[in-house]
Amino acid sequence: MATPHGLSASVTDAPDLDKQEILRLEGIGKRFPGVIALDGIDLDLRCGEVHAVCGENGAGKSTLMKIISGQYRPDSGTMRYRGEEVRFASTSDAQAAGIAIIHQELNLVPHLSVAENLFLAREPKRGPFVDKRRLNEDAKRCLARLGLAVAPSTLVGTLSIAQQQMVEIAKALSLDARVLIMDEPTSSLTESETVYLFRIIKELREAGVAILYISHRLDEMQHIVDRVTVLRDGRHISTDDFASLSVNDIVARMVGRSLDDAYPARQSFPTTEVLLSARELRRNGVFGPVSFDLRKGEILGFAGLMGAGRTEVARAIFGADKLDGGTITLRGEPVSIRSPREAIRHGIAYLSEDRKKEGLALGMPVASNITLANVRGVASSGFLRFGEEARVAQKYVKDLAIRTPSIHQIVRNLSGGNQQKVVIGKWLYRGSNILFFDEPTRGIDVGAKFAIYGLMDRLAAEGIGVVVISSELPELLGMTDRIAVFHEGHVTAVLETKLTGQEEIMHYASGRAHA
Repeated sequence: MATPHGLSASVTDAPDLDKQEILRLEGIGKRFPGVIALDGIDLDLRCGEVHAVCGENGAGKSTLMKIISGQYRPDSGTMRYRGEEVRFASTSDAQAAGIAIIHQELNLVPHLSVAENLFLAREPKRGPFVDKRRLNEDAKRCLARLGLAVAPSTLVGTLSIAQQQMVEIAKALSLDARVLIMDEPTSSLTESETVYLFRIIKELREAGVAILYISHRLDEMQHIVDRVTVLRDGRHISTDDFASLSVNDIVARMVGRSLDDAYPARQSFPTTEVLLSARELRRNGVFGPVSFDLRKGEILGFAGLMGAGRTEVARAIFGADKLDGGTITLRGEPVSIRSPREAIRHGIAYLSEDRKKEGLALGMPVASNITLANVRGVASSGFLRFGEEARVAQKYVKDLAIRTPSIHQIVRNLSGGNQQKVVIGKWLYRGSNILFFDEPTRGIDVGAKFAIYGLMDRLAAEGIGVVVISSELPELLGMTDRIAVFHEGHVTAVLETKLTGQEEIMHYASGRAHA
């Protein structure tokens, strides 16, 4: 392995490199069983620039970043870093050379503290022992840089996803890298946290750090991105100054066609029949009282700021968390739901925000994941009927347009959008008629979003009740019939979507009376 030697991790000692090329990839190729992930990719990166890499899920973005950061080795092509050809054998080699990555899939150890995660395998030592005092002091400085009010001794597993994302960012910044790769860094952040992150990115750019930036939120890129490279189906499509393109131009290159409408035209409309009625639901110290109705064939949105209680209400209805009061009625009949098993039996499904952790068995194939919630349907006398499982899986792969080389493909290897479709297939095969979607398009590209929206509309047209929990107000306004607005654990309004807008929703979400 050829690696650069004598590289300092600091960027402040090389101001003369500003705007000069630091990284160049030529003809990079990578294959996986049944898939060509990258096909002759070219890319160059300059010091002191933010270079966005855009493309649909499955376009090859994450694979390319994993090659740059040493997690994968390319099958073909060359990579030159600071003028020298390199081929990293591991992420540790890449980090030693000055390349750090912030993964979309959080790479933290939940049972360790924030400080221990920030400096994992890099802990300051006093003799043979970890210097805990210095460890915590160094961690405090890293956290303060991001404005994250979390004690270094806090266990990472107790933090929210947004806080964990900020810890992941702090860990990468602690490396003082020359090249920083950010894979969907804002996907779990609030608006204020995103603004703060952008301030950090601008400071890094001014210090000469080169940043590769991956995000499906194209509108936010105008604030920070200098150049943009578009990938499609593992191939390089274009590289341009970001200012020279519109968002529509980028989208058209990503999907290979023009997307005039961000949301499909609704083909369904709700009936007056109430599928689910929640009255005075409460969980002490978390939310309540909360009341709302979900109609047959309706797409109902849950809007609100982070911590407003939207997810907590959905989890309680699904039986994942205990309710302390209130009633749930299904088709006019009161029910008691004390566990997810009981909720599933009543036809209620919950698609978690964290589909990888709570929605999928990542190490199992597509077919097994689709039948996971209804194994009895493909079993006989205690034995799995593999032929029947394959038939069921093929049906949902076709019906949901799941892009996979085979039903035997391991789910971990699918793109985010296709993983989400597998979760939907799992619940449809179970026969669920009430679906809670929690941040259903988080980390999913524009093309896959359009497909998920179309699936939601199809489900509603079949009489299924759909609840969409989303932090993206345009998504709720584009796809729902009504929107329940949450503030500090209470529903402050239920609005007809066609008669409202972002300003009114935010009015209720912030707890102010409607003017």
